[in-house]
Formats: sequence, structure tokens, C-alpha cells
Amino acid sequence: MIGCGADGSLDQAEFSKPMPWIGVYIAAASLACAVAMAADAAAGFRYRRLWFPSRYFALNATSLSVVAVAVKLSVDLNTPMPRRQEQLAKLSSSVLICTVMGNSMPSLGAMENKELLSNVIALAILVITAIVNICMQLGTGVIYTYWREHAFVMFLMLLLLMTLSFSAAMVPTTKCYLEMKYCKKHELTLKESLGRSWDNVFDKLKEDLLKYGMMAHTCNPQFVVGRSVTCAASGALCLLSAMTLAQAMLRSYLMPERFEYCDGESDYKWSSMAILITQTIAVGVGTIAPAFRWFLAIRFKCPKRGNKTYRDEFKLEKYWIQQFIEIKECPFNLHIRSRQCRKLIHNAKIVALDMVIGIQVGIVLGSKVVRLISILFMSRILLFCDLCCELSKKFKRNISVLSKDLPSSLHLEEGSASKPDLGRYVLHLEGEEELVHLMMRNNCDATECWIKMGKNNQPKHLIQLLEETPSRGFGGVMDFDSDAVPPLDSAEPPRNWALPIATLTSIAVAIPNLESSARKRLLRGVRESLEYVNLVEERLCTKQELTNTRKAASIVFLGADLYHKWFDVDLRKISLQGNTTKDVLEALACAAKNLFVEFKAATTYGCLMESPSSWPVKVQAAYSMYRVSETLLLDCKSSDCDMSNRIFEKLSRMISDIIAACLTNLEHVIFSECSRSSIEGRKESVRSAALLLGRTAKVMKILSQRELPCLDSEQLASIDEWRALGDLRKALQNKSFGDMSEASSLSPGDRYLSIQYSQV
Repeated sequence: MIGCGADGSLDQAEFSKPMPWIGVYIAAASLACAVAMAADAAAGFRYRRLWFPSRYFALNATSLSVVAVAVKLSVDLNTPMPRRQEQLAKLSSSVLICTVMGNSMPSLGAMENKELLSNVIALAILVITAIVNICMQLGTGVIYTYWREHAFVMFLMLLLLMTLSFSAAMVPTTKCYLEMKYCKKHELTLKESLGRSWDNVFDKLKEDLLKYGMMAHTCNPQFVVGRSVTCAASGALCLLSAMTLAQAMLRSYLMPERFEYCDGESDYKWSSMAILITQTIAVGVGTIAPAFRWFLAIRFKCPKRGNKTYRDEFKLEKYWIQQFIEIKECPFNLHIRSRQCRKLIHNAKIVALDMVIGIQVGIVLGSKVVRLISILFMSRILLFCDLCCELSKKFKRNISVLSKDLPSSLHLEEGSASKPDLGRYVLHLEGEEELVHLMMRNNCDATECWIKMGKNNQPKHLIQLLEETPSRGFGGVMDFDSDAVPPLDSAEPPRNWALPIATLTSIAVAIPNLESSARKRLLRGVRESLEYVNLVEERLCTKQELTNTRKAASIVFLGADLYHKWFDVDLRKISLQGNTTKDVLEALACAAKNLFVEFKAATTYGCLMESPSSWPVKVQAAYSMYRVSETLLLDCKSSDCDMSNRIFEKLSRMISDIIAACLTNLEHVIFSECSRSSIEGRKESVRSAALLLGRTAKVMKILSQRELPCLDSEQLASIDEWRALGDLRKALQNKSFGDMSEASSLSPGDRYLSIQYSQV
């Protein structure tokens, strides 16, 4: 039989053969944890977020699964661990659990309520299972050394679990409170923005972004948890667990005579050393973030940092227990007839919640005790650091005296212009009043840094396209589709910004007798512009009826850009066949018309034509190509000569005008981007808005030289509104309202048009 020896007994050696590879699996999981925690630490240093948000190593199903594999040695009950590295690997697995809890604590703020509950319960099951299994191994002798370290680490593990679990209870309360404060500040920002006059749009948006950036940063749920007293205390506990592992390893290698290890070899063999190395690295890297949170908390609380007395140190803020109080006051909806049973259950609930509130109060006050002890322990070291900093500043001042004869303009730092008072936009909780100045100082330059990053990555090809086709207005918005072209059907599909741009670009690719460099410049400019045009449409033009039109624009431009095709029509082929510009336009118009006629003759035409917005993507693109080509043919018929260059210039101007008209909505997009997301993603929204402002700074400057029509923000986002205004202008010009003395003889409708025209 398989697995039996010669005497019929089970062959244990066969079962232990895969164990080294299981050890490799454990080491790989530990290394994955180390890499994720290192990525969070590196991102925190890079972006100066020294509260280290948990982005790559957050508390979720994936990370808990990886951790469960990485700490398998802690729950391995019966595999012999005789050697030193194996006993240390047992301890490192336990310490890794503490490191994981301390490192991922800020991620509690990024979770929804249901997700928060399920993840905390899953973590509690993992930790309690590990503690029970370690106790069993201590009893059976599998763990026969470092028992004091194991006992201490289990105690820290339990404290960290309770601290993390009860810290999660304050997350929903703080989110609601900060959301209310954010809404009030948002209204204040809107009033201030509307009540002030600005020389340019860029300065206005920059000041608004500074305000929204401050609000988004200070109400970031991960930052709220990261700056809490329980998170600082968890950092201290995590640091203690890492120090416990470090001293055990140092003693075992520096003083080996004090330890007696058993003979033999573990089933994990050589992989046990790999486990120890990777888990030691994971513990070391994972302790960086919790240790920094602890250190920064006590550094600010030390004397000479805004808190010279500790009178209010043990004051309990209400938001810690607000969630439990609300649950306590909410009655059970029990369908039980017996009054005594309902009363018993209600009283039991009150007793249980009183006990939970007591535990929460104890955890918060205990965390404050840990912080106070840390302050008393570290105060002398920090005061010495302060003295060194003051001496360094004094030395720098003495050096600056040597340059006092330089012009005063050289002493001014870039960006030293007056900034808005951002202290009013710091969103803080009860008991955090003294942190307002610190949070404002540490985040005041973050938004400006993002704007600067955006300026270093501006769309140069789009800027070149707008500069090469200078215009004072937006005539191309009207010129690309003439009312003189007979419609193919009584119903017309809705227009968007991107499809006319893509259609005009496709035609430009097909224009014969042109330099290839001109086509390439146009394609590069349109490619960059569509990124921002699509962003405007996604944010402001959210009508469902435009879905197919947007898809059509993407497909048309992709074909023209990559393959020089408009669906099955080879644009370069018809350009190189010796055709004139007129022939090319007629060929494109004919191909588009044939495609539309085929669709019209289809059996599904009757139901689809009732709603032009539901036309297939190919049909909407064909309708646009037909109308644009026929509009350009009207110009070709006015001359007998080939007009390749003139038509290409006209196409470039129309494309530039449509892009410019669409991008006038960037101001609204950037402003709405700041507050469009939930509280968890608001920081990233402000970052995206700041980067967008920096990237489009030159574009906005170019657009500011054009004369905007009198349309509100909603009308500016619709190309149909622009064209309707253009039709209004033409109608008024045809009416020839030049003399106000004739106004009395006008009809009410014509008088209204006259007033609108005077405003335009």
C-alpha cells in the first residue's frame, strides 16, 4: 500500500518530504507582507505623510489570507522544532502578527461599516487561534525555550487586538462628524469664491484647491485614525514586540551558552532559516510606520510643543463611546409577547453595553497612559534634539548676515506671496485643537506640490495645436455642420464633443497632397486633447443618451490614429490614389450615406429609429461623417481648384475651436472634482484636481484670450447649447437689429432675440 512500510506501518518519512517546500511557501508569504509594508513606508516618506496611510498593506481579505499563511508556524501544533532557528522562527511568527496589526491600523478608516466589522472579526479569529495554539505548544513542549518572550508577545498581541477592535468603533462616528463639518466649510468656500473678483481663473482655482486640499487631508479617515491616541499606543506596543524579538535573537547568538537546544532536525529542514530571515525582515520593515506614529505623537505632546501641562491629558472625548451610547439607547424590535422576557433582554443589553463602554474607556485612557509614559521617557532626548536644532538655526542666521548687502529681491523665496488663511479649513475632532497649527503647517505645501508636478507634465502637443490655430472665438463649433446639408432622416442623434473632433480628424488624415508631418502634429494634438475632452464629458455630460456617441468617437479616432482607417475605409489609400480633396470628401460622404441606408433598410430600423440615441455606434459615426463631409463639400463647390491646404487648415481650425470650446469647462470640472467623492476618496480627488490644474495651466491661459459666450455652466458643457446660441446669432444678424429706435416696432419674440443678442 502507498505510504506503508515493510511491516505494514505508516511511513512517516514520506509524509514529511513536502515540509521544506511548505516552508518556502511560508517564507514567500512573509516576504510579500514585507514588500507591501515597505511600499507603504516608502510612500509615506516620499509624500511626507509620516502617519503612513495603509495603501498597499491594508486590513482586508487578501492581506489576512497572506498573513494566515505567513504565521503558520504559530499554529503548527505537532511538528518538532528542536534547533535554535526554528524556535526563533516560532517567536518571529508571533511577533509578525503584532506587526501586522500595528502597521495596518490606519486602514480601518478606509472601510465601510460592514466591511469594517467583517475584517475585524476575521482578524480576531486569526489572533485568538494563534494565541490558543501557542499556549498549547508551550504546554506540550513544542515551544521549549523563549517562553517568557512568547508570553509577553501574546500579551501584546491581545492588547493590540483589543485596541484595534475598539478603535474601529469610533470610525463611523468621526466620519459623520467630519462630513458635517466638511459640508459647512464647503458652503463657506463657495460663498468666498463667488464673492471675490479674480484676474485669472488659475489663481482662483489654486486658492480653492488649497482650501479643499486642507479639508480633504484633515478629514481623511485614515489620517484621523493615524493621529488618534490608540494608534500611537499601538505603535508603542508594536515597537515593544519587535524589540522582544531583537533581544531574543541577540541573546541567542551572542550568548549561546545560556541556551540549551535539542538535537535533531525539523521537518522544515533548511527552509526554517529562510522563514526566520524573511519574517525578521518583515518585522523590521513593518515596525517603521507604527514607530513613527508613536514617536511623532509624543514629540508633539512633549513640553515646548504646545502642551506644558497634562491637566487635560486624561479627558475622554465623546466620539470614542458615541457609537455604543447610540446602540444602548436604540430599543430592540423583538416579537416576543412576554413582557418579562423583553425586559430581561433589554436589561442584558444595557449591562453588556455598559461593560463594553467601560472597556472602551479603559483602552482609551490606557493609551493615554502609554503616551504619557513615553513622553516622560523621551522628553530629555527630544529636548536635546531641540537644542541642536536651535544651534543649527542660529548658525544659519549668522551665515545669512554675510549676504545682507544683496538686493532684497534675492532673499524672497519663490511662492512667498500671501496665501489664504487655511487654519479655518482644518477639520479636527474634540481634543485636537492644539493639532490645528501642526496639521496646517505639514500640509500647506502638498497641494502646491501637486500643481507643480502637473505643470511639469503639460500637454505640449495640445498647446501647440491651440497656438497654431489662433482664434478669438469658437466659430468651428458652428462651421463643422451646416444647416444647408439635407438630413438623412427626420430624427437626429444627440451630439457630443468628441465625435465631431474624431470625425474631422479622420477627414484630415484622408486629405491628399499634404506633408506627413502636418498630419502627425494634428494626430498628436487631438490624441492629447481627447483625454481632457473625455474627462469633461464624464464629469459634466452624464446623460445616458450620449453613451453610444462617446463609444463611436473612441472607435473612430482609434481607427484613424492607429490604422488610418474609418471603419472599412482606408483613409491613406484614397488619399494616395491621386484624388482631389473634393473626390475624397465625396467618397467619405458616399460611404457614410451607404452605411446609414443599409441600417435604415434593416428589419430593426423601426424600433431603433424611435430613439436616435440608441442607434448603433457605427451608424452614429456614419451620420456624423456624412454631415461633416457634405458641409466641407459646400466649400469645395465654391471653387474649381484643389484646396488641400486650405481645407486642412479649415479642419485644423474647426478641431481647435471645438476642443477649445469643450475645455472652457475645465474650471467647472476641477472645482467639482474636489468634492464629488466620498470622504474616503476625497484626498485622491483633490490630488487629481490639482494635477489637472497644473497640466492645463497653459491651456487655460490660451483659452482666456478667447471671448466666451453668455452661457451658464450647464449650458457651456453642451455642444448643442453652443450651436443653439450660434443659430440665435445668425437669426439676429438676419433680422438686422442695428438701430434701437426700431425696437418699439418689433414683435415680442424679436424683441427678446434683440436683448439676447446684445448680451451675447
